[in-house]
Amino acid sequence: MEVKRLRVLVHCCCGPCAAYPVDALTAEGASLHLYFYNPNVHPYQEFERRLEAVRTLALKKGLPLIEDPGYNLEEWLRMVVFRESQRCTLCYGKRLEAAARIARKGKFDAFTTTLLYSRQQKHEKIRDMAEAAAEEAGVKFLYRDFRTGWKAGIQSSKEMGLYRQQYCGCVYSERDRFLGPPPREGEGLN
Repeated sequence: MEVKRLRVLVHCCCGPCAAYPVDALTAEGASLHLYFYNPNVHPYQEFERRLEAVRTLALKKGLPLIEDPGYNLEEWLRMVVFRESQRCTLCYGKRLEAAARIARKGKFDAFTTTLLYSRQQKHEKIRDMAEAAAEEAGVKFLYRDFRTGWKAGIQSSKEMGLYRQQYCGCVYSERDRFLGPPPREGEGLN
C-alpha cells in the first residue's frame, strides 16, 4: 500500500520499537499519529517508563500521540491466566483490535503496529491478526516488515535517549528473561 499523504495510526508498543517505523513511514510521506495502548506491560513503573519513552519520541518527531494510559492489571491477568501458552496471541489481539477501533473512530486511512519491528515477536501471527482486526473494524491495515530497520531503530532510539527495556512487557516475559520458559505440560523437571 502506498502511504503518501495517508493518515496512519501507528500502535506503539514502546519508544525504541517505534523509532524506525516512524522514520520509514515519514520518509514514505505518511501523516502519522502515534497510539500507546499496552495493558500487558508490568509492573507499573515499567509501564510508565515505556509511556514516557513514546511521549519523548512523539515530541522529538513532532507527532501527535493518542494515549490510553489505563493500567488495568486485573483485566489483563484475567485474560491470560490459565492460558499462559496463548498469552502472546491474546495480547496481540487485544492491542490490535483496540488500534483498529481507534483508527476507525479517528477516520484514519490505515493503522499499523510497531510489533512488526521486533525480531522477538511472532511476525506472521501479528500480521494475520492485524488484518483480521482491520477487516472487523472496517479499516485498512498497513503491513510493513519493519525488521529490516532493526539496527537503524536501535541507533535512532539511543540517539534520542529513549528508555530501552529488557523484556517484552508482561510478567511472564520478565520471568523468562531470567529463568527461561517453564517446562511444557507433560515435561518433567527430572
